[in-house]
Amino acid sequence: MTRENRMRFIVNGDPIDAEFDLRTSLLDLLREHLGLMGSKKGCNQGACGACTVLVDGERINACLGLAVQYQGRAITTVEGLGQGDTLHPLQQAFIRHDGFQCGYCTPGQLCSAVAMAGEIARGSPSVVTADLSAETIALDHDELRERMSGNLCRCGAYNGIVEAIAETFAKHAA
Repeated sequence: MTRENRMRFIVNGDPIDAEFDLRTSLLDLLREHLGLMGSKKGCNQGACGACTVLVDGERINACLGLAVQYQGRAITTVEGLGQGDTLHPLQQAFIRHDGFQCGYCTPGQLCSAVAMAGEIARGSPSVVTADLSAETIALDHDELRERMSGNLCRCGAYNGIVEAIAETFAKHAA
């Protein structure tokens, strides 16, 4: 019995066929097999968020899932956030607000924040959402920090990260 299988993925909008060991994590598929080095291997335990990618618009820790679980689903990495040479508005805001120092956590922060904006747009509450019956959720200081709490920055660039996210997404949620 072989553990190698050929599978199809949709990564950053492109269909990709890959053959790999069924025990390969999504993070290792992206980095080692597809050469997409944006997502980082931080803790490899799902605690730091450096490996965060989007699957069908939802954020996941790519180090925790087996790649085989995500066949045929739309996977977006930091490389797929922008359009060609044009950065995503959040990426531009990270630059303006110095939302990174070493940059290691930045791809995961960016993917997580994009998914967070989608959660708010859908009205998904967090643990700090004050009014669960409200039609809109304001992306205030506490809401933003709670929703981004799964993404760590060891350099401490949190102020720039929060400013960039608030500038980009607060107007959509308020």
